[in-house]
Amino acid sequence: MIDLRSDTVTKPTAEMRRAAYEAEVGDDVYGEDPSVLRLEKEAASILGKEEALFVTSGTQGNQIAVLTHTRPGNEIILETNSHIFYYESGAVAALAGVQTRTITGNNGEMDPGEIEAAIRTEDQHFPETGLICLENTHNRAGGAIVSPENMQAIHTIARKHSIPVHVDGARLFNAVAASGRDVKEFTDHCDTVQICLSKGLGAPVGSIIAGDKNFIKKARKWRKRLGGGLRQAGVIAAPGLVALNTMRGRLSEDHEKARILKETFQACNGIETINEVDTNIVVADVSGTGMTATQFVEDLERKGILAVTFGPTLVRFTTHYDVSMEDIWEVSRICKAQFSQSAI
Repeated sequence: MIDLRSDTVTKPTAEMRRAAYEAEVGDDVYGEDPSVLRLEKEAASILGKEEALFVTSGTQGNQIAVLTHTRPGNEIILETNSHIFYYESGAVAALAGVQTRTITGNNGEMDPGEIEAAIRTEDQHFPETGLICLENTHNRAGGAIVSPENMQAIHTIARKHSIPVHVDGARLFNAVAASGRDVKEFTDHCDTVQICLSKGLGAPVGSIIAGDKNFIKKARKWRKRLGGGLRQAGVIAAPGLVALNTMRGRLSEDHEKARILKETFQACNGIETINEVDTNIVVADVSGTGMTATQFVEDLERKGILAVTFGPTLVRFTTHYDVSMEDIWEVSRICKAQFSQSAI
């Protein structure tokens, strides 16, 4: 099967498997796992933050950030279709006891003026605004890049009102690769950031959250409270370090594969690409084929292609390391053969 469901399906490389096998290990809860310590130090340096913390997943990283920055009864501001709001099982309410105030963005970017208008004034009727969350790249906007300029404008407003900014940067390195800008141009404009090792970078498990020393000290306790304190975690941190150091430079290859998919769908009857394809995600509206998204995905699966529904008539395709250029051309051949004719 050609698996375009997500970049989370990547398998660890031979170098990552070797690193896991040979990893130096210790008890991470005691701060004694050398592989974890190396990963955290390297990640903090790359991201331009004082310290970093290895966590089990992007969702855990985001939730630890919310828990560390806020207190129950706060309100957090975030984009309407952001991952924290849309895909994390209501965890900010269930765990942190905060409510959400959503702002509809343009290709994932929120208007700084709308954010400032949404910040609560001092009034006994209102919750305090405790955090602003950004997402870069923005998943439901089709892997769209949120520009450093937009991030800077929002961070400036946040500092003016003494509100921290957290970035869900699960695919931040895709934004870096596609824009040609340094990662610190993005991370300079936030207080904390989460990046996934297990998406485009291809590690088998894990994420990083980074911020200042005081934040990481508090975050470490929240990680423990959530059951995220691991023991000989070096066996998963070591491949994460390989991913961080060897896989960032090749992400532009995935972006080229996504552009080919976009061009393929533009040549097909009944399929319309609805996003600009900044990075490695293509979202297609298949309503013109006469099929629902579910029917379309099932039809593709019969032909050896896996994708995911993204709405009643929307289908998402995500390119990654384990999908070769030859695979992409095969997907192109199959789709053009079927949809150059009349819709089913």
